[in-house]
Amino acid sequence: MPEINKITADDIRAALKAGFSDFLARPVMSGFFGLFYALFGIFIVWSLVWLEMLWMILPALVGFPLVAPFAAAGLYEMSRRMERGEPFGWSDILTVMADQRNREMGWMAFVTLFVFWVWVYQIRLWLALILQNSSFSDMGGFLNVVFFTPEGWTFLAVGTLVGAGLSAVLFAVTVVAMPMLLDRETNFVTAMVTSVRVVAENPVVMLGWAAIISVTMVLSLVPAFLGLIFTLPILGHTTWHLYRRAVPPVEE
Repeated sequence: MPEINKITADDIRAALKAGFSDFLARPVMSGFFGLFYALFGIFIVWSLVWLEMLWMILPALVGFPLVAPFAAAGLYEMSRRMERGEPFGWSDILTVMADQRNREMGWMAFVTLFVFWVWVYQIRLWLALILQNSSFSDMGGFLNVVFFTPEGWTFLAVGTLVGAGLSAVLFAVTVVAMPMLLDRETNFVTAMVTSVRVVAENPVVMLGWAAIISVTMVLSLVPAFLGLIFTLPILGHTTWHLYRRAVPPVEE
């Protein structure tokens, strides 16, 4: 198992500064990953509208940031190469990302998508159990039931608690695991355990980082997902630098 460093709020500030510098160094390529993620979110909403599942839009928007760590894989690779002073182009980054399907990263993608699926399924379960006697035929009716009825408040409370638990679990097992799998040859179980150890040994600092990610991602969804073009790359680059501060590099 890799060693774990103690990190502080200063490490988060330094990682944010380095992440912003990485974004400014390659804004077009970094922004591409943010744009791709934003378009994916728009596609999800459009699909739910087309399928006339308007009641699923709000849960989907809340759960959408859960898959952000995997979407940022290309950003981790960019920061890794910039840190080493290695030149790279589009083909270099995209090739590395494509190669991850044959490595342990594929298992991490499965874990991420599985948690997202659990989130969507449990929302359907609470809808059926708590709002079974409520009537709504459009998005406005759904929001009215959720925010202005006792049943809706119960639904929000239960959904928030379960969602917070799922988010905490996913954050703990991925925040370090994703960049670690790109950085070194290791298995996804070791990467997840290392990620959990980092969170467990630095609970206050990592909770602060989780709060920064959550607030930033939610605010980025407001302007039709377009805020993600800028915020996802910065958060992705920052996560790489925070990983490097939390897990000492392998001595060569």
